[in-house]
Amino acid sequence: MNLKLSSWFKAQQKINKINISFVDFPNVKNWTANNNEIFHNSKKFFKIIGVKVKTNFYKKNWDQPIILQNEIGILGILKNLKNNKYLLQAKVEPGNINKLQFSPTVQATKSNYNQVHGGKKVPYLDYFLNIKKKFNHNQSEQGFRYFNKLNSNILVGIKKNIKLKQGFIWVSLAQLCEMVRKKNLLNMDTLSVVSSNISLNKIDNSINKLKAINQWIKKKDKSFFLKSSIIPLSELKDWQYDKKSITHKNKKHFSIIGIKIKTNKREINEWSQPILKGKNLAIAGFIIKKINKTNHYLCRYILKPGLKKSALTCTTNSSDLKKYKQDNNLSTFQKNIIGNYFLNKDLKKYKIYDNIMSDEGGRFFHCQIRYLGLTLKENSKINLPSNYIWISHNQMVNLIKNKKIDIEARLLFGSLNIDKLK
Repeated sequence: MNLKLSSWFKAQQKINKINISFVDFPNVKNWTANNNEIFHNSKKFFKIIGVKVKTNFYKKNWDQPIILQNEIGILGILKNLKNNKYLLQAKVEPGNINKLQFSPTVQATKSNYNQVHGGKKVPYLDYFLNIKKKFNHNQSEQGFRYFNKLNSNILVGIKKNIKLKQGFIWVSLAQLCEMVRKKNLLNMDTLSVVSSNISLNKIDNSINKLKAINQWIKKKDKSFFLKSSIIPLSELKDWQYDKKSITHKNKKHFSIIGIKIKTNKREINEWSQPILKGKNLAIAGFIIKKINKTNHYLCRYILKPGLKKSALTCTTNSSDLKKYKQDNNLSTFQKNIIGNYFLNKDLKKYKIYDNIMSDEGGRFFHCQIRYLGLTLKENSKINLPSNYIWISHNQMVNLIKNKKIDIEARLLFGSLNIDKLK
């Protein structure tokens, strides 16, 4: 960041105060934890529920807790069309590992902006209400952690001058390009809006036609299934649910805990909530190859318990980078991609992106992903399994608009192409 922006952010870090304490579920104020679910007493916000998953896509069926939030939230960024700057806010979240990150102009659930919690009005909200459908991209969230969750991703251009509220700042595209390479600086939701608003390239010589890609996805959909049904939390087979937390019996995966928050710069100054706690650093990586003078991304077909439909995702990803070799959900091909490509020091010169970013701190506590992008020479050959396909830049943009790309792939694509933000 340039000196002015860096100084502003440091000042915000001093101004924004937050204190987090861990509490047992009975002490999570205004929430009820029973055998079936954990829910807010207003019946708004979100729930923690259990799901039973039956599938032929993975090696086994399983049960797990998951976040249910039927409301469609708003993730919106204002763009000043006169100077091409974007309005971001320094927002403190309870789950942020570094307290403060650059969030979109508006980042709010429906319960938040309807002031169910009795808090202050969300600044600049009116710019993002009643937006035309073509500017409003409803995108899915983490399919292993959210159950059928969507958020509206909106970029709104304005010409008139607006009063800058405390905690908000205009940033240039050049600054965004610099910020995306800083650890845990850009909030996940900022990247989500970015990824939904990447420009098309003038030239795009794709090796696969979009019609063929859609037919390939339909063929996979006929071969594989994944069905999720809601069950009581007390009936989760491989999970321990008590007053303190929901944890996996083999200490794998994530956990659900209770926290109490005190802060000074949010819509309300004190609240309690359940939150999903990450276990280890995750990884999400794209292999990119220039074919016919066009960047192509190696994508993978996937099914997830919290997504209504199949999606395309990164070349590889794992919830535990350190122990990826022991991850039974990873194919041998994926493990080889991580070890032989992304973690291969000899291929360091081909790495175009390597950064650690956080999942959104309102629902996820200290969850981090190492995002990697690596380019291969056009003549380099990889023998691809049947669930992989090369997708060109413009096809990625179109597939994102059609909700066919999952969030990890979207965020990484957005990070790699933030210089093409509209």
